[in-house]
Amino acid sequence: MQTTKLLAILSATLLALSFSSKVIAVPAQEVRWEALVGVIQPGNVVGSGTGAVTGGGQPWVVTGGRASVDLASGDVRFDVAGLVLAGGNSIGTRGTITPVKGTLVCDTNGSAGGGNSVLVDTPTVPLSLQGEANFSGNVGPLPAVCLTQPDIAFLIRGASGSWFAAGIVREP
Repeated sequence: MQTTKLLAILSATLLALSFSSKVIAVPAQEVRWEALVGVIQPGNVVGSGTGAVTGGGQPWVVTGGRASVDLASGDVRFDVAGLVLAGGNSIGTRGTITPVKGTLVCDTNGSAGGGNSVLVDTPTVPLSLQGEANFSGNVGPLPAVCLTQPDIAFLIRGASGSWFAAGIVREP
């Protein structure tokens, strides 16, 4: 009788340990970019097909920033500092760009979408005179291609759709 009871307890314990190790082993689905960089080559295109995004018409610079996206939940965070023009008559200012948004470009080469990248935008947020903006919120469930394709980019865009800064030094 005691042996049966001991085996039942041992089985339950092993089952619990097995279940908890499986839960702990699930990796986080967060993608981070440890820095942002401004558009160096005006007109540079990121993405493909209907999901192609063209860079601004002048070079831009960024003095600081980072971005992260939780692919499982749709939570997006970005901070950008010193996003200003690096050329033209408005050099050193934000020019006429007042709101910006973050854009996740999924499947940048379009291999999974018939040649088209998929864009996921945050709501727009104000860009200060010093080129500072931040966002923290949820964009809802992400399209499947954002979870299955490893080629993902993060951009800071204006309301017109042009991009001015991109996430670099990507981690997972």
